[in-house]
Amino acid sequence: MAAFAQSAPCWVDVQLPDLEAGKRFYGEFFGWTFRAGDGPYADALSDGALVAALAAKQDGRMPTAWGIYFATDDIAASVARVREHGGQVITDPVRAGRSGVLAQAADPGGAVFGLWQAGERQGFQKQNEPGSFCWTEVYTRQKDRVDAFYEQVFGFRSMDIDEPGAGDPGTAESGVDYRMWSPPGTDPGPDTAVGGRSVITDGLPAEMPSHFLSYFTVADCDAAAETAVRLGGRVSEPPFDIPYGRMAVLQDNQGAVFAVLQEPVS
Repeated sequence: MAAFAQSAPCWVDVQLPDLEAGKRFYGEFFGWTFRAGDGPYADALSDGALVAALAAKQDGRMPTAWGIYFATDDIAASVARVREHGGQVITDPVRAGRSGVLAQAADPGGAVFGLWQAGERQGFQKQNEPGSFCWTEVYTRQKDRVDAFYEQVFGFRSMDIDEPGAGDPGTAESGVDYRMWSPPGTDPGPDTAVGGRSVITDGLPAEMPSHFLSYFTVADCDAAAETAVRLGGRVSEPPFDIPYGRMAVLQDNQGAVFAVLQEPVS
């Protein structure tokens, strides 16, 4: 497994009330197979390659949600930067056996994310192919504070997209205020971008908290939406076209939200 660039998204997992029900949903939805991990944690594989993990919630107060992890080669320094720039450290660095070291934090707007310093496990073994991760973005109401935070903590290079009709892969609205992130040391732009920032607008529910939305590639977006409903999930945002393909926002059969993206036909 190749090492991930500093600050690149490198892993996703979902916290679920019922792990076995989650396996049934995602096993049929993405065609994933599973192998037992440490404790109530199941690695998900697509064509034998690691793509995600499902975890049984240990505390009912925890949200049923997908979590994103960003790669770091010095997790102690990353945690210090989170604190220095107005974020909150939820879980101090803890070793996950020989796999690596993880921590959880929240940005100044309250969106939660993970940090991962690799040991024997780098992260995804497959990306940007059907059944695997392809993108993540944070939704926030505190754009200015959050923009500065991610640039200072992760060193992201940014490019803003705010022209009508040039919206992000995250909302049906045109003319959205959207920022793409590229890893440190790269030229910012769509070719290098690994994630982004969107704004929670008045058109979204007032009670919606700041959060990350992660995307998975699918071969057929419309079919994926139909499959989610058939398996007991819901469609939060029906399929629609964006400059990067066709996408939808879905919920699994336990309420965890994720997005799917069908790449445009070349």
